[in-house]
Amino acid sequence: MCGLAGEFRFTPVATPSRPADLAAVERITHHLAPRGPDAWGFHSQGPIALGHRRLKIMDLSDASAQPMVDNQLGLALAFNGAIYNYPELRRELEELGYTFHSRGDTEVLLKGYHAWGEQLLPRLNGMFALAIWERDKQQLFLARDRLGVKPLYLSRSGERLRFASTLPALLKGGDIDPLLDPVALNHYLNFHAVVPAPRTLLANVEKLPAATWMRIDAQGRAEQQQWWSLHYGPRTDEQDLTLEDWRDRVLDSTRQAVAIRQRAAVDVGVLLSGGVDSSLLVGLLREVGVEDLSTFSIGFEDAGGERGDEFQYSDLIARHYGTRHHQLRIDEREIITQLPAAFRAMSEPMVSHDCIAFYLLSREVARHCKVVQSGQGADELFAGYHWYPQVDGAADPLAAYRAAFFDRSHAEYRDTVQLPWLLERDAAGDFVRQHFAQPGARDAVDKALRLDSTVMLVDDPVKRVDNMTMAWGLEARTPFLDYRLVELSARIPARFKLPDGGKQVLKEAARLVIPGEVIDRRKGYFPVPGLKHLQGATLDWVRELLLDPSQDRGLFNPAMLDRLLSDPHGQLTPLRGSKLWQLAALNLWLSEQGI
Repeated sequence: MCGLAGEFRFTPVATPSRPADLAAVERITHHLAPRGPDAWGFHSQGPIALGHRRLKIMDLSDASAQPMVDNQLGLALAFNGAIYNYPELRRELEELGYTFHSRGDTEVLLKGYHAWGEQLLPRLNGMFALAIWERDKQQLFLARDRLGVKPLYLSRSGERLRFASTLPALLKGGDIDPLLDPVALNHYLNFHAVVPAPRTLLANVEKLPAATWMRIDAQGRAEQQQWWSLHYGPRTDEQDLTLEDWRDRVLDSTRQAVAIRQRAAVDVGVLLSGGVDSSLLVGLLREVGVEDLSTFSIGFEDAGGERGDEFQYSDLIARHYGTRHHQLRIDEREIITQLPAAFRAMSEPMVSHDCIAFYLLSREVARHCKVVQSGQGADELFAGYHWYPQVDGAADPLAAYRAAFFDRSHAEYRDTVQLPWLLERDAAGDFVRQHFAQPGARDAVDKALRLDSTVMLVDDPVKRVDNMTMAWGLEARTPFLDYRLVELSARIPARFKLPDGGKQVLKEAARLVIPGEVIDRRKGYFPVPGLKHLQGATLDWVRELLLDPSQDRGLFNPAMLDRLLSDPHGQLTPLRGSKLWQLAALNLWLSEQGI
């Protein structure tokens, strides 16, 4: 797990070549220092410059330092992530005649690409964003993992391509006009702050979509291809499987995903919320023989009559398995103090209240270990959210999804933004409609699950975990996003997911491992009531963020701000988030990025 950066300078026909701007790459790379505090390196050769910040996990020696250059093969690599099946791939490559000088996954990627080209990607089980320079062909290859766990941001002009693991770092290279994208703003305000790739909130910065590779030649011509997609519905030989059959397959696949994510040269802990997903990870880790396991939980002050922690459940699991448990409680004053730093760590503005929870929890966890497993993805894969039954029984599934998930109607969006940012068309609604219409998912619930798993999950929960953990040099591994488990979940019919309050098949698998008290409880989230029920000092701070003339970017209608501020507790989205906080969060992110 690390941070990568680079620049590829194009050479149009009949134009003298220019070297890459190494100084810009150095500025970008050093801004990524929190992602890779252990070491750094650069490689510059003519039109290419690569930078890397390293977090030592798989191989602690300098033999796996990056950028990794193999002059014999004519390849140079900068890579962020973790390849869990690298020992198996290494054995395959050794049988093909390749020799290795390191013990980690980086050299396996480099030689695997030489052996198989882009066909290496489907062989990988892991999370990754990578850049490979092919010296002899003078071309650059970029790729991102199936579920987009590892990010890759791009800035293109007629003269060059720059890339980095975070958007704020990319801005440090200069030469980017930070103009807002009205379409992305429409997504942010409507689609629960999700801005689907390749867009970002900035018009001149894009992100490589998940499960996509891009190849760019010396003239700047780019070829791009999606190399993996998710198809829903059981195979022919799975049509008659029972709930118990699916349960056993889910448990076996989850067990494999958890076990393979223990591969590291350092200890691995668990972020334990006390819900089914994280509790199952703890149970399975103990099952595979992990002793002296560290677990971590966080809680906040109660607000608005809502409890700010779920310690009763996380403590139950910690006691049951005898883990080395760390409990962290945060008061309102520290939330306000730390929010600017958390927003500086965001590649894109995120409104989910648990961003600050992950940020502060990661600060604590990083004092004890460098790698944790986390339960993100189970709700999107196994239908754990409340809107899936609504979509399943709706005459108009698209309308049902929108009513449950979208933060605003199109009419309210029009009342929220000022004229220069207004779109007449319903951009976010059109995106969801087009996604529902794509082949590969026939049932309404499967269409919603596919959208959430391949779009919402990538640009909300997964990005949230990556940004907040990496801000402290902490690697988060997500077993539920193991591609084998993801593909299995997509084949399970909705009738085995929706009952029992959602995630039925996963809960049935969990009953074979963990105590029933954490399975049959009411569903919870990382609760941060102080940001949901704005009051006291937090409300005063939000008011200042929105009304301070120095923060006015001409984005929001004053009448809407007055309306929201006059009733801060009553203006909630269908997902029970604060509309007021959403606007303040955007202002805060822009300010912290110097935009």
